Amino acid sequence: MKVLVTGAAGFIGMHTSLRLLERGDEVVGFDNFNDYYDPTLKEARAARLAAHANAANFRMVRGDVADTAAVAALFEREGFDRVVHLAAQAGVRYSLQNPHAYVSANLAGFVNILEGCRHGKVEHLVYASSSSVYGGNTKLPFSEHDSVDHPVSLYAATKKSNELMAHTYSHLFGLPTTGLRFFTVYGPWGRPDMALFLFTRAILEGRPIDVFNHGQMVRDFTFIDDIVEGVIRVLDQPAQPDPAFDPANPDPARSNVPYRVFNIGNHNPVQLMTYIETLERALGKTAEKNFLPLQDGDVPATSADTAELETAVGFAPATTVEAGIGRFVTWYQDYYKNKC
Repeated sequence: MKVLVTGAAGFIGMHTSLRLLERGDEVVGFDNFNDYYDPTLKEARAARLAAHANAANFRMVRGDVADTAAVAALFEREGFDRVVHLAAQAGVRYSLQNPHAYVSANLAGFVNILEGCRHGKVEHLVYASSSSVYGGNTKLPFSEHDSVDHPVSLYAATKKSNELMAHTYSHLFGLPTTGLRFFTVYGPWGRPDMALFLFTRAILEGRPIDVFNHGQMVRDFTFIDDIVEGVIRVLDQPAQPDPAFDPANPDPARSNVPYRVFNIGNHNPVQLMTYIETLERALGKTAEKNFLPLQDGDVPATSADTAELETAVGFAPATTVEAGIGRFVTWYQDYYKNKC
C-alpha cells in the first residue's frame, strides 16, 4: 500500500512509519517539524527513517496540516491508499496557554485531512484520538460505550471534535474512519514533554521531579510497540457499518456508517509512585520529589477497557512498565550519552 503518515517525525509517527516500511509499504511522511519541543529530536527521528533498509520506499514532505493548499496538493499528487493521521498539537497543559495552536492543528488541520481523504478516495483513515476525551468520567475502566461529553481541557475537546468530524465524513461520503484513543504512550524516542522523559532527565541531572496530585495518580501507561501494533492492525481492517446499530438507542461505540473508535491502552493501570519507583530502579538513582496539587485540565486516573480492540483485531497491549521503562532508559542513555 501507499500510506500517508502525518506527524511522521513525531514519536508515534516515526515508529509507525518504521513498521510500515519493514513490511514493504510505501510511506510518505508529512510533518512541519515545529518547535513545541526540541526540533533536533524530530530531525533525528527523520534521519532514522531515512536510514532504514527500505528507505527507498520512504520520503518526508515538510508541511503543515493546517495549510489547506499544501495538503490538497499532497493528496492530489500522491494518490494514497490509506492514511494514518498522527499530526496534532499535543499536550493538555499547553492548551491552557496557547489555545489557538489547537484550533489550527487539531481542527482546521483535521478538516484538511478529511477533505484530502474524501476527494482522494482513500480506503481508510486511521487517526489519533486520546484517552483525554473521557474527561470528567470517573467510572473505570473507560469504555468506548461510555459518553464522552465532559472534556476538561481544550486538547480533549479537539480530540472529541475529531471523532465527531470523522463520523460526519463517514456518514456523508462513505469514508471509512477509525479513531484510536491512545492511553499515556511512552518508550524510546518519546516526547520530551511527557512525564517519563521529564523524570529521567531530572533524576540524571540531580534535580527534583514534580509529582502532581501529591502522587495520587493512576495511569494506563502503554508502550510504544503496543501502540504501533494496534495502529497497524486497525489500518488493515477498514471500518464497516454495524448492521445492529440502533439509532433509537445509539451506542457511542457503534454506527450505521463506516466509523469506529477504539481504546489502545495497556488495560493494567499503574500508580504513578510505582511508575517512578520502577524508573528509579532502572536508573540506579532515587529521585527527590516535589509533591504538588493536581494540574488544571488533568485527571487523577485513566484505565482502558480494550475488549473492543481485542475483538476487532485480535490484539491488546500487554508490555509491563518494568520492560518498557527499561527499554526507554537504555535508549535515553545512548541517545544523550548519559552514563550512570
